[in-house]
Amino acid sequence: MAIGLIIAVVVLVVVVLGLGGFVVGVYNKLVTMRNRYKNAYAQIDVQLKRRYDLIPNLVEIAKGYIKHERETLENVTKARNIAYAASQAAAANPGDASAMKGLVSAESGLAGTLSRLMMVTEQYPDLKANQNMMQLTEELTSTENKISFARQAYNDSVMVYNTDREVFPSNLVASMFNFGPAELFVIDKPEQKDAPKVSFS
Repeated sequence: MAIGLIIAVVVLVVVVLGLGGFVVGVYNKLVTMRNRYKNAYAQIDVQLKRRYDLIPNLVEIAKGYIKHERETLENVTKARNIAYAASQAAAANPGDASAMKGLVSAESGLAGTLSRLMMVTEQYPDLKANQNMMQLTEELTSTENKISFARQAYNDSVMVYNTDREVFPSNLVASMFNFGPAELFVIDKPEQKDAPKVSFS
């Protein structure tokens, strides 16, 4: 009888230790993946700040040439400030869905106003030929490319994290320790959604 009790206790201890080890392992994996997507967002944040710093210089140079486009310049500045504030909110907690959605919305607005500014500058050959404007435009394009790469790395990290926190049995540990979902950083570009219209007339 005593041997049976000892065996039962040993089996119970082994099961508890195994279960505890499993929970600790899954918990540590979720923490690691959460830290990865936060680090990936930090890389986006660096590039966004760089872009936010370039925009006022771009607007300042453009002011001297496109005096009749004051509203466009004001809209760019306003959109930049909104995006900057949204970026700071998202940087504080990249996993916060509402902060990330706010950033996505602000970035879409900024992209639209910057696009309008670039279309306006096309109408001013002297502005297009300005060395400072050309350099800033090149830096802005380079920064946009870096943002795209950083955004892709962030979205990949978020996808891996979200997948792992949703699959069984790690979803049990995720819910037990409040590992919430992370939001992707996807900027809608209307020009990519609309199919080109073809006419043979």
